[in-house]
Amino acid sequence: MNPSERMLGHFSALLASQGPEAALRYLNSGVPHRYSAVYRFEGELLRNVLLEDKRGQMRPEYLIAVPFKQSFCQFVLRDQAFRTNDSTHDDRLVGHPYRGVVVSYHSVPVLDEHGTLWGTMSHFDMSSHPLEDSEFALLQDAAGALTRYLPCLAD
Repeated sequence: MNPSERMLGHFSALLASQGPEAALRYLNSGVPHRYSAVYRFEGELLRNVLLEDKRGQMRPEYLIAVPFKQSFCQFVLRDQAFRTNDSTHDDRLVGHPYRGVVVSYHSVPVLDEHGTLWGTMSHFDMSSHPLEDSEFALLQDAAGALTRYLPCLAD
């Protein structure tokens, strides 16, 4: 068994026994990023439904809802995933209002039970952080495992 499978197994076990919050906390504990989050698409907005903050602080107001057209999540929708270790130096983000604000951003789509795009699962920070390929693969697998728990996140 490779490490990614073991980690997905642990994520899935936490998801089943303790719920999405504990599972997201586990994902966040293995990356240098301050935040790990799940956002749901709601028309022109992205609504935060889960947030893990390494500092344990209350969710900042500006992370509760983000206009889709101003988010990096729009690139997840377009490209099926999005990774940048440092948005300040990422030419894909020239002219974007959050370039250099959200500096490190790694995100994958979350699909519902019908395979329709529901939202995103991300690791992000206001500082530059690389993300190991194995951790990005785990993020992708974890987003797939989250599908059956979406009804409880939608409320």
